[in-house]
Amino acid sequence: MHKTRCAPAAASTTTQHSLLCSEFSHAHSEVSFKDSTYTMLVKVSALVVALVLCSTCHVSLSFTDGKLLPSRFVHTCDRITDSSVFRSIDSVFVTFSDESVFLRGILPNGDFEYAPLATKMKGTVVTDQHAIPQWEISGFVEYIKAGQKQGDMILVVPAGAAAVRLGNEASIKQGVKVQKGMYYSLTFNVARTCAQEEKLNISVAPDFGVIPMQTIYSSVGFEAIAWAFQAETDVANIVIHNPGVEEDPACGPLIDSVAMRALYPPRPTNKNLLKNGDFEEGPLVLPNTTWGVLIPPNIEDDHSPLPAWMIESLKAVRYIDSDHFSVPQAKRAVELLAGKESAIAQVVRTIPGKVYTLTFAVGDASNYCEGSMIVEAFAGQDTLKVPYESKGKGGFKRAVLKFVAKESRTRIMFYSTFYHMRSDDMASLCGPVIDDVKLLSLRKA
Repeated sequence: MHKTRCAPAAASTTTQHSLLCSEFSHAHSEVSFKDSTYTMLVKVSALVVALVLCSTCHVSLSFTDGKLLPSRFVHTCDRITDSSVFRSIDSVFVTFSDESVFLRGILPNGDFEYAPLATKMKGTVVTDQHAIPQWEISGFVEYIKAGQKQGDMILVVPAGAAAVRLGNEASIKQGVKVQKGMYYSLTFNVARTCAQEEKLNISVAPDFGVIPMQTIYSSVGFEAIAWAFQAETDVANIVIHNPGVEEDPACGPLIDSVAMRALYPPRPTNKNLLKNGDFEEGPLVLPNTTWGVLIPPNIEDDHSPLPAWMIESLKAVRYIDSDHFSVPQAKRAVELLAGKESAIAQVVRTIPGKVYTLTFAVGDASNYCEGSMIVEAFAGQDTLKVPYESKGKGGFKRAVLKFVAKESRTRIMFYSTFYHMRSDDMASLCGPVIDDVKLLSLRKA
């Protein structure tokens, strides 16, 4: 890894966060001979940007395992490191002079590229509780390399060279230093390896969630999934557990690219009564992936990976980014995947008798999702159906729903009227994209 270390300025009398770039370490360099020339140029360029930021923002960035130190600069630094130049790098450190906590990126060995020792494996089965670096395992856990077969079937490793498979009642666990009281979103790749109705139990005590895996959303065989929690202590013990009991103990999901991102609770403004109406605050979209992130169903707004929004449906929605999809506005948007079974909602404070306008954009993600689409928007009892003819190549239209509030709280909700499949494989669920949702009150003439 390339690492920039910053120490407190010797003559500083301002705050403990006044830093001076003092040392540059080449230990464990990420720029290896295996990298392409382009990849090396990207990483070196990003490193130069990091050094500039160190002198201008009083932060240092190091391209390793996504940790940082808490300060008033945290949110700003997260936005900086979310820029396109840094999204090509797995994770980012932002280091201040006090104790470090995790901000965003792949967890230490979250991609499982560091393998167990051969002496601690029996075939693919990991036999020692601490054999996988940075992880603690329990139960029947296999270390799967890309291209490996199970009978005649090739096991799909979503990204990189390796993943782990969780058998019956198996789990993986890692403790991560976090900021107590802060919200975080986990993102990880998961692939089904059997026909059974698999599910996953994710927990960071006292929070836990069961993620259903019955629905196959895409034809590639894997998905990125997000789940959120609030840190109750200074260390988050992240546990991913397969609660299944199958005839074949090896029949379980593959896990890869476990990542985390701090979430910042959005607030309404005088320009939008809705929180996070542009969907810019959300889970980490994994680096070098093109399939977005699924936000599972029945997620409440207090622990939602998509802050302020609830997934009030039986099926997931997809969180997409402008790097790989067509997005109506800014960098992020939501794709409604499963007709009326895939809905997002937010409850907002309103004044009974007052007139409001709900404006939003409806489009397609430029992912071969073609056909006649209809998005249904709800504001309490008022509704609007917005037709959109998709050619699957991107584009959007704007719509307005004007209504009179009847209660002190009004539920804003969106879903797609129809199911849609991508025309390139006729197997992947897709749907209309929602973005730039705004709610404003109208003044009396």
